[in-house]
Amino acid sequence: MIGRRIRPKNGRDRGGNAHGESDVAGSEHEELTRADLIAVLAEGEKPKSAWRIGAEHEKFVFDRSSLAPVPYEGERGIREILERLQHFGWKPKYEEGNLIALHDDTRASITLEPGGQLELSGAPLETLHDTCREINTHLDQVRAIGEELGVGYLGLGFHPTARLDEIPMMPKARYRIMRAYMPKKGGHGLDMMFRTTTVQVNLDFSSEADMIRKFRVALALQPFATALFANSPFKEGRPTGWLSYRSHVWTDTDPDRCGMLPFVFEEGFGYERYVDWVLDVPMYFVERDGHYHDVAGRSFRDFIKGRLPELPGVRATRKDWEDHLTTVFPEVRLKSFLEMRGADGGPWARLCALPAFWVGLLYDDASLEAASRMVRDWSVDEILALRMEAPRRGLATRFRGRPVREWLAELLQIARDGLRARQCCNARGEDETIFLTTLDEIVADGRTLAESLLEAWETRWNRDVRHVFREQDY
Repeated sequence: MIGRRIRPKNGRDRGGNAHGESDVAGSEHEELTRADLIAVLAEGEKPKSAWRIGAEHEKFVFDRSSLAPVPYEGERGIREILERLQHFGWKPKYEEGNLIALHDDTRASITLEPGGQLELSGAPLETLHDTCREINTHLDQVRAIGEELGVGYLGLGFHPTARLDEIPMMPKARYRIMRAYMPKKGGHGLDMMFRTTTVQVNLDFSSEADMIRKFRVALALQPFATALFANSPFKEGRPTGWLSYRSHVWTDTDPDRCGMLPFVFEEGFGYERYVDWVLDVPMYFVERDGHYHDVAGRSFRDFIKGRLPELPGVRATRKDWEDHLTTVFPEVRLKSFLEMRGADGGPWARLCALPAFWVGLLYDDASLEAASRMVRDWSVDEILALRMEAPRRGLATRFRGRPVREWLAELLQIARDGLRARQCCNARGEDETIFLTTLDEIVADGRTLAESLLEAWETRWNRDVRHVFREQDY
């Protein structure tokens, strides 16, 4: 089935939004077919000239006087931040009367994670220069509001001080449903929801074959990104023994919908196999007219047939399928684009570096071929073992007799070659390789940011992790 273009039943491609996701919901009176489900993924295919970069990052919001997480309500609350961001042209989105998100005309959005983590979901942009400009503009805006309100923003993969019961929950219905369901599946689901942040990038593909190749390379290399961006060594004021505790948390979060997806490396993998996996992932909710119905644990296959006990006779629509695709959380996620999900949240420069790393590896034909050759004979067991060890040891992790640091030096060179080949320059004539500089420094130094923070904790912080709020505040 590789390379076969599957269209909806009416034979026409539906329109899409950022990165090609459709806004059109199918009829509740017609039963979705397998071709309909596959089409949601396949419609993401674009010619190389139309490939874009969609960067996302999350950050903790804290009160600068108390260092406590900021609640939703209040004069320094998340809602007030969202209200003030509208002065920069952002438009509001409400749920049950609560302001829960913002969007603009570029198709960028500002959204809330369960514990009030503020997320920028960037517009699909052509170059890394555009992406970094967008990130810088956003951080300038939130920092200006932070100065007005006395709040700060922390780029760290796991909250360094707060207990779970100290994290306020945002007023979004889907989060209430997830909060109730998460403890039933794995030991760290609530930690993932309320105490982690990430930086990721969403990238395009031209065909099913191109998607498969990129998916396999990205999944195999995701543990290297975890090591390179490790930035979450603390929990509740103490070291955890992990350099990326955020990544460790994901290893014990609802195994039905998380992880490394070994089937991606199997012969015959493609859109259809991914659809089968997502169909087997239990549901969270069904949204109708702004109301979220709790159907946690139910089967989407039954929903297609109109057999949900909570909604008898109601059949799944295309929009329901698109919603369900957002409730799976593997290390690389497929929608109408591919999401790279293995990195910790981090300071300003890392927010541009993560997209640069993956664009350099995946968007140039020669670099993608070099990366494909590198991972071609790696076994699934080797990759899974690396995934488990990289969060603990970072660049010192051993893989095939060599430290991850040495592998990363090669990967950065491949990424650099890929970015040079794109020939995308800013007004000063600098190409996109400038965004790899901070990663070159990490590999040259041999230490992750997490290890630098641990050294500070042992020495000049006098084992008081609260100093991280001042030093890592955006």
